[in-house]
Amino acid sequence: MIAYLKGTVLTFNGETAILEVGGVGYELYCSGGAFKTLVIGKQAELYTYLQVKEDGITLFGFASTREKELFLKLISVSGVGPKMGISILATLSADEFSTCIATADTKRLSTVKGLGKKTAEKIVLELHGKISAAEVMNASGEVDFRVPAATEKLHPAQEEAVSALMGLGFTKNESVQAVKRAFENGATTVEELIRKALQGGI
Repeated sequence: MIAYLKGTVLTFNGETAILEVGGVGYELYCSGGAFKTLVIGKQAELYTYLQVKEDGITLFGFASTREKELFLKLISVSGVGPKMGISILATLSADEFSTCIATADTKRLSTVKGLGKKTAEKIVLELHGKISAAEVMNASGEVDFRVPAATEKLHPAQEEAVSALMGLGFTKNESVQAVKRAFENGATTVEELIRKALQGGI
């Protein structure tokens, strides 16, 4: 099993990249995060997934173990193969994909080429409980949840956002405070409240 490669980037396009490792050129289908790390002629490190089929062997490349873990969860969904999984992570970043699952944003998932509405709904349904709160949190920031929850009544949209966050594993106090901060920063709809709370930009 090839799980990791480090070598020189020979070339890449919008779908695949060729990495030279020890005089051998490996072609990999890459995630969006992986493509961002590639510079032709420079060294690159990619975590990989090897698919072996009767008609050939295919390598998939990822910028981090987190991306690879999300990919593995994606292809655990019936009807979602490695090619579709990498297509999703090439279109959406790991944070964007995780947020789509957390907010049940099937509309955004459906923007991925070749991914229909029914499959998007199936992905959300099957992965909603498999992607933890920690995976959904944006890596660029953290939310300070230490402030005690205030007692004022929440609006219906805020209450729904709090319930969604609690479903991801946050405590009620953490969820309330994150939603209130998101609201104070301009979020009004359920989707906006959840997204801003999870991104930590509040």
